[in-house]
Amino acid sequence: MRINVSLAESARQQIEAAPEAWQATYRQMVLYDLAADIELGFFLAYYRNFAVPSIAATLQLNGEIIERPMKRSYDTAIITYELITSGLNSDRGRHMIRLLNHAHRHVPGSQDDFLYVLLTLLVVPIRWARTHAWRAPTLTEETAATRFYRELGARMNIASVPGTFQEAEKFFDSYERENITYSPAGAELMASTLQVLKSRLPGPARPLARPMLSAMFDDDRLTDTLGLPRATRLSKATLNKVLQSRNAVHRRRPLSKEPHVKPGEEGSSLYPNGYRLDDIGPENIMTPASQPNHEHS
Repeated sequence: MRINVSLAESARQQIEAAPEAWQATYRQMVLYDLAADIELGFFLAYYRNFAVPSIAATLQLNGEIIERPMKRSYDTAIITYELITSGLNSDRGRHMIRLLNHAHRHVPGSQDDFLYVLLTLLVVPIRWARTHAWRAPTLTEETAATRFYRELGARMNIASVPGTFQEAEKFFDSYERENITYSPAGAELMASTLQVLKSRLPGPARPLARPMLSAMFDDDRLTDTLGLPRATRLSKATLNKVLQSRNAVHRRRPLSKEPHVKPGEEGSSLYPNGYRLDDIGPENIMTPASQPNHEHS
């Protein structure tokens, strides 16, 4: 297997990175080495929240995804990349953490619910990259990613964030076994957000959005819960063939010198000229009176 020398050198540096350089190691993986696959993992992580009835009910009640599905989708990605790119202790990073804490201040849910949402961003992208990227994440990268979300969780007052990736996987799998099931709220959120995905595809490919997602999930229980068709052997084989061909090309190309995302420069139909930090965030902020089962005194 021929690998471009710059890819091989970056992978070597990632393996040898010092533990205290965890933010830089994670940033390098997300923005350069495994950028496309980590982005796909973030994309898939976003949908998994709809498969948990308690989380889906809160998201539906808030109304942000139903009313502004494109903004919610883009803003979620922007916040994640801002934290990774700028760093948790940077001015931009602290702004995003304040935004997250403000938006979630009165959001109902158990500590396990909040921990699960956080860990989708850790577990799902790394598992996707292990299976489908041009190379698997290194142990150093997985450790750095785990430290990143442990530190983010602490800043969001989320208790008991696992200290190792293996512990994170164990919690993640146990939580999904106990909590994933169909709900009308989850189905509505999925239908609304699918329109965003379809809008980003060429016209002829839009009917393939649902089966494409199913093949990417490769999990019958999850697709049943989200109201998607089950992946077929053909769809999974096609996806794997496409990714294998992509990886064969990628291994021969040099490592990009430009980061996958640049803060403030997200090019999209929503922010065609870039964005300001104050542009990001939900318009609907939950208050105590808007929580489920709230009784007025």
